[in-house]
Amino acid sequence: MRHNKKGRKLGTDWSHTKAMKRSLVAALFLNDRIKTVEARAKEIRPDVDKIVTWAKRGDLHSRRLAIAYLNDKELVREIFEKVAQGMWQDRPGGYTRIMKLGPRKGDNAPMVIMELVTEPCVPKAERQAAASKKAASKKAAPKKVAKKAEKAEEAKAEKSEELAEDLGFENDGTVEQIEAVDAAEKAEAVEEAREDAEKAEAEAAEEAETVDAEKIEEEQADVK
Repeated sequence: MRHNKKGRKLGTDWSHTKAMKRSLVAALFLNDRIKTVEARAKEIRPDVDKIVTWAKRGDLHSRRLAIAYLNDKELVREIFEKVAQGMWQDRPGGYTRIMKLGPRKGDNAPMVIMELVTEPCVPKAERQAAASKKAASKKAAPKKVAKKAEKAEEAKAEKSEELAEDLGFENDGTVEQIEAVDAAEKAEAVEEAREDAEKAEAEAAEEAETVDAEKIEEEQADVK
């Protein structure tokens, strides 16, 4: 019976397991991520959270506890400085992330990447509010498109009625009226296209005259 021996069996004796966990925690804080076996990553997660909690307290007793666990004063100083600068300030827990990589060749052990979570924590209420706002905007978007389409159709119908009145037809939907309105609309479109082309030609001619005038002025300046 394993009395007073909590935790997972990692294939080593107690002293070796303690040293291995300490080494993994130090490597994680030093490199921000490590690659290890899933059981070991899950075993050191509480120790990482404990050290971050000590760093959040920031007092001398917490610093001495962290130094006693990691046995590295410089590493503890870096951790406490990062926390003092605002890292994990708005995160109440969950300072690590475990991503599975699959089985290891040889002994088929499940491998993972364990890394420190450094991005800011967004409260659950804010996430839900943002999600609901996004969903509402998605629902409102088709309605806006439909309204725009309805307005365009109404404007087109009004224009057709005006053309029919100008041509002397009553708005009764006869074949002659529809053909006449279509012909008038095509004629208006051709006229608008011709006017746009003439306008573009005039602008191009003005630009060419301006360029020529500038060249002449430059030549005269060079001659002087």
